[in-house]
Amino acid sequence: MKTCVSAILLSLAATGSVAADAPFTHQTVKARAQALAAEPYRERASRVPEWLQKINYDEYRNIRFAPDHAQWKGDANFHLQFFHPGFLYTKTVQIAEVKQGREKPIPFERQSFIYGQQLKLGEIPADMGFSGFRVHYPLNNPNYFDELIVFQGASYFRALGKGMRYGLSARGLALNTAQPGGEEFPVFEEFWIEKPAPKSKELVLHALLDTPTMTGAYQFQVKPGQETTIRVKATLFRRKGAQPGVLGVAPLTSMFWFGENSLDRAGDLRPEVHDSDGLSMERGNGEWIWRPLQNPNIVRTASFADENPKGFGLVQRDRQFAHYEDLEAAYHLRPSTWVEPIGAWGKGEVRLVEIPTPDETNDNIVAFWVPEKAPEEGQAVEFEYLLHWFIEGMGGKKNPGGVVVGTRTGTSRTHESDLQRFWVDFDGPLLRTLESDVEAVVEVGAGAKLVHQSVQKNTFNGTWRVAFSLRADAEKRPVELRCFLKKDAHYLSETWSNLWIP
Repeated sequence: MKTCVSAILLSLAATGSVAADAPFTHQTVKARAQALAAEPYRERASRVPEWLQKINYDEYRNIRFAPDHAQWKGDANFHLQFFHPGFLYTKTVQIAEVKQGREKPIPFERQSFIYGQQLKLGEIPADMGFSGFRVHYPLNNPNYFDELIVFQGASYFRALGKGMRYGLSARGLALNTAQPGGEEFPVFEEFWIEKPAPKSKELVLHALLDTPTMTGAYQFQVKPGQETTIRVKATLFRRKGAQPGVLGVAPLTSMFWFGENSLDRAGDLRPEVHDSDGLSMERGNGEWIWRPLQNPNIVRTASFADENPKGFGLVQRDRQFAHYEDLEAAYHLRPSTWVEPIGAWGKGEVRLVEIPTPDETNDNIVAFWVPEKAPEEGQAVEFEYLLHWFIEGMGGKKNPGGVVVGTRTGTSRTHESDLQRFWVDFDGPLLRTLESDVEAVVEVGAGAKLVHQSVQKNTFNGTWRVAFSLRADAEKRPVELRCFLKKDAHYLSETWSNLWIP
């Protein structure tokens, strides 16, 4: 994290605009963001006509973009398609193409869309804009253009690598998530997309973020592949007179309904239903942490204090189809997303928010970085990071030892039924070579007593299982748990972290 207020930026922002003949650069977006921050927040009026706002779900579903009208079709490896406003999408974004340093607005054109016959069309203003856009790229087949990345709604976006299905989303910024008074959802109001060279394998786009508390200038460098990466540069400005509250940087949003560690499966016939099954984190001191996700009865927040974190992400670690048995949703192909900070982010915390959900239609998991200090008025704060969208690999970076591959909990009906039992399974190349002398360290926070503990190699699959039992005290307080493997003075695994509520 660094401050970055330059004289040229201040002079541009003072006018609230950039000279008409000035070339477009990312500095242009910074100037607009800083100018907005100096003024009171004004919600932009909807350009969507009333008749479009009143159409129903089926009518909206019947409005489709005509692929032959895709921007840059035949000119580049990337094609742009746009989302039509209407139904729930009553806010629009303005999108411009940047070519040879000049920005040119992309107008809404009715002929670019195919409308269902039952829909009675009304007037559409020429400046209505779009509800979002998606980028297509020959990701899986050189002769076919697949969806690569989508921006639609507030500051949400999601991407794919080769062979993946859409799952979790990223956001530009999170504000006051799970805080009293309600969450504030920043919005990408405008986009500028640089036209790529014909054979380019990288797409660069810019976005202007606006909200009552903050403004921001964003740059995204998208590189598709087996693992798709997005390099994000975000410059944030605190709006004059606003109190920033909890600032969430590089937020990720996912869904966890139930998994192997859940006691309640709501009668569903599938073994597990989730887009992500854990929060992974590499702390600044090199410690790796794994926190299995849960669907709690109440909103829960966990914080992991750190300094200059090396990375964190929401991960779908379980990749076996038989653990989901869902031919349509294909949860085993949902991407994991890893946030890799660029530069020193200083002190702060990775925060995990888990929200109750009654089904799989709600994103109920949020993870983000909270800096120790919020930006001051008039100060620009910059965060830069890489987003890795992957199934395996994460840029070749892996925990050098063992990783948690299973978390199970329950009770015994026949023996010491008052005890809560946990099984934590670890796996990894080094662990598979060991046959003995592996020690399990189990740490139990205030509120419970460790009654039994054992570690055993699973001869059926080569993993190591730590089994332990707890007895809660009379207060039934939430209990923090930690567990890892070691051999002599050497750590063999990441640290399993969990919250048990008796």
